[in-house]
Amino acid sequence: MPKLLFHKLDASSRLIRLIFAEYGVELELEEASTWKRSKNLTDIDPLAILPVLVEENGSNIIGALAIIHHVEENYKTKGNSLIPNNAKDRAEMWRLYELIMGRFNDAVTHYILEEKIGKREQKSGTPDTNILRAAKVNLSEQEKYFAYLFATRAWLGGKHLSLADFALGAHFSTLDYLDHIDWAKAGEIKDWYARIKSRPAFRTLLTDKLVGMPASAHYADLDF
Repeated sequence: MPKLLFHKLDASSRLIRLIFAEYGVELELEEASTWKRSKNLTDIDPLAILPVLVEENGSNIIGALAIIHHVEENYKTKGNSLIPNNAKDRAEMWRLYELIMGRFNDAVTHYILEEKIGKREQKSGTPDTNILRAAKVNLSEQEKYFAYLFATRAWLGGKHLSLADFALGAHFSTLDYLDHIDWAKAGEIKDWYARIKSRPAFRTLLTDKLVGMPASAHYADLDF
C-alpha cells in the first residue's frame, strides 16, 4: 500500500488524498509538518515539501504535481481519469489548476495557514490580523472569478468534473475548516461545493480533526 506523508490542512496534501479516494486506491496516511520540519519528512526531503508519496518499493515522489502525474500513470483505471482526453478541455483544466495552486494559494490559503497553523506549530506568536484581513479581501476577489465561471459551467473546467474541481475543493475545504468562507455570500460557489463535498471521495477529509483547533460548525455538514 502506498503511504502519504501529509498535513491535515495542507491543501496540496488534501488534493492528493481526494484523487486517490476518487480512484478508489487506499492510502496509508502518516502525518508530517513543513512548519515543524518533521524528521520523517526531512529524512526524505531536506526542503520539507508536502505531500510526499512513498511507494512500496521505497521510491519517493515529492510534491503534488509530481504525485498527480505518477498517479495518472500508475493508478487510474480506464475511463475514470480526472484529466480530460480532449486537448482543449485539458488545457483549460491545467490553466485552472495553475491558477488555484499558484495565485489563489499565494494570495489566500498560504497566508491563512501561515498565520493560523504555521505560527501555532512553531509557537512563534499569534496570527497577524492585518495579514488575515488582506487574505480575506483577496479571497473575496478570487471568489468573484470562480462564481463567474460557475454561472456558465456545470463544473469548474467545463461540462465534466476534473482535477481543477478537486484542486479548488481542496483549498476551499481547508478554508472552510478554519471558518474563512462566508457561504451566505458565496452564490454559485456554494452550489458547486455542495456537490463536490457530497462525493464519496470527500469523506476522507470531513473527519479530519486538529487537536486544539476544531473545525467550523458546518465543516462536515453536507447540508450547509
